This record gives sequence, structure tokens and C-alpha cells, in this order.
Amino acid sequence: MAVLKLYRDRLQHNYRHLDKVFKEHNIDWGIVSKLLCGEEKFLKELLALGVKEIHDSRVTNLKAIKKVAPDVQTVYIKPAPKKSIPEIIEFADVSFQTEFEIIKLLSAEAVRQKKLHKIIIMIEMGDLREGVMGEELVDFYEKVFELPGIAVIGLGANFNCLHGVMPTRDKLIQLSLYKQIIETKFDKKIPWVSGGTSVTIPLLFTHQLPKGINHFRIGEALFFGLNLFTGETFEGMHDDVLELSAEIIELTEKPMIPDGILAENPSGDNYEIDERLYGKTSHRAILDVGLLDVNPKFLIPKDNLSVVGASSDMLVIELGTNDKNYKVGDVLQFSLRYMGALSILNSRYINKEVV
Repeated sequence: MAVLKLYRDRLQHNYRHLDKVFKEHNIDWGIVSKLLCGEEKFLKELLALGVKEIHDSRVTNLKAIKKVAPDVQTVYIKPAPKKSIPEIIEFADVSFQTEFEIIKLLSAEAVRQKKLHKIIIMIEMGDLREGVMGEELVDFYEKVFELPGIAVIGLGANFNCLHGVMPTRDKLIQLSLYKQIIETKFDKKIPWVSGGTSVTIPLLFTHQLPKGINHFRIGEALFFGLNLFTGETFEGMHDDVLELSAEIIELTEKPMIPDGILAENPSGDNYEIDERLYGKTSHRAILDVGLLDVNPKFLIPKDNLSVVGASSDMLVIELGTNDKNYKVGDVLQFSLRYMGALSILNSRYINKEVV
């Protein structure tokens, strides 16, 4: 049996650490909860931190949050599909938007529900995922601010989400300037410049973050303490809020080279033989977790073990001489990368526990 554990004390520690950093810089921030895939036990742990704002990319998760904590500000963080607009207005206080036709529909639905729906207009800053082109922003905003039931509370941007474009001081200054242009031209106040995600945090510590950036959306740094510029853990933070445990279901000393005619495996991979390993053997453990649950490249085994590969529901681990005398029934632990945790949390075959 495989289990994903969330360590409450480590989560609390990371939250307090980040909250202190942002307060020192007069920055508002919310937690991005999409990693949790709506897992109720884990969402309750977030809310217990005293969080005032939660971001998610699934309306069903925002609905669950509103059910438990109606006063938390919920933010839908991708452009809205038409069919989801009634639920977005009902369960999201704020949404990220880039398409005028969609905002018109949100406006009509907000009027129908007698609500004021807040939006953050996302601007394209080079990573080529979602965003209004900068040269079109003034005309775009002019049409949006006339719509009833809609209030623009921020301009924002994403970095490192698709092509790996990193935030820089120059790009964030440009984002801040867009806000100034809009406020000056239309005599409107826009409270937030939401240029901050986990990847932007290092700019705070190197004093490269422009003062105009006053809002962050944080997920990865909270759960993994990761500096996305260096790949290292931020000083004073935990990198193991989430941990996977999986049981050994077979342990045998076997040859290190497969025997027979080799072809493409079900994952589309072709195994390349290292002739230096002919005649050598090693202890191999099979674990009760597989590709259906997680891509093994996002698993980090503890005890300096290595992952050989995986099939749909089994993971093979290289134990070498098995100096630690592992046996069938023992449990191995793994730290996780973000995408690995996302897959596991979305798997109904993995138990989830708070410890």
C-alpha cells in the first residue's frame, strides 16, 4: 500500500516563514491550492493556517473551499470556459481573465446573480501561455471597465509556466508600468500588480523586486520550500511537507541486464544495454505504486536508492547489495517534485494522511 503524508508542523512552519517575509515587504498573498486536487483533509489544513485567500484552477475545489470557509476569498486562476461561467460567479470571488468575450459573459452572469465579480487581467510577458498582449491592454481595459458587475482589481503575469521564461526586474517593472498607464489614462485605481509566484520569491531576497509588485500567488514554495532559480531549498524552510511511502512487494537478487530480444516497452521506451553490467547482479525491490500514480522522474528516493523504472502499477528500485537488509513488507520513503505530488494527489489509489 502507498501513502502520501502531509506533515502539519512542516506546513505550518513554511506558512509562517512566508507570511513573515511578505509582511516585511508589504505584499499581499494567497495560496495556490491546485496541487491538492481538492483533497478535503489537506484543504482543511490550509484553512487552519488562517489563510484569507486561496487560488485554484478547478471550480469544484473552490466550491469545496467555500463550503468549509465562506469568508475566504477564492480566486479562479485560468481563463474561464463558457460552460463554467455560472459556477465561477457563484464560487469564485475573483478570476484571472484574458478574453473580452468571456468577460462579457461573466458580466451578464454577475448581474443575473446580483454580484460584483472581481477580475485580474493577465498580461503576456514572454512565456507565451495566457495573457493579453501589452500593446492591446489599453483598448482591452477600456472595453472591460464599462461592463456592469465587473471590477478590475489587478493586472498580473505568469512566468516559468510553459517555456521556462524567468521573471526579471525589467519584466516586472514593465508589468508595474502597465498599471500606471491604465490608472493615469482612465483615472481608475487598480489595487494589485500580481507578478509574484513561487518563481519570483528569490527576487525579494536579492532586492530586485520592483516596489510596484504587491501581490503573490504561492503554491510550490509553500509545499516544497524550493528556490526555482537555484533548485535548492530556501534557508529556514522545509522541503518535505509532503512525503510518499510505498511498500516493498517483491525483493530479489536479479541480473542487471535483461535477457532476451528487446523491443519498445508499453511506455514507449527502448532499453539500452550497458555491456559493463553483464554477469553482475543486484537486489531489486518492486513497490506498490506505478505510472498510473506518478512519473518516477518526479520521485526522489531517500537512503540514496535509485529508480530503475516503472510499469502501470509497479515501481522498481535498485538496492545494490541491500546493505540495509530491506525485506518484503518494508516501506520506502520518497520526497517529491511538484508534478509528482500533483499526480499522486490526483490518484484515487494512493491513501492520503495528515500527520
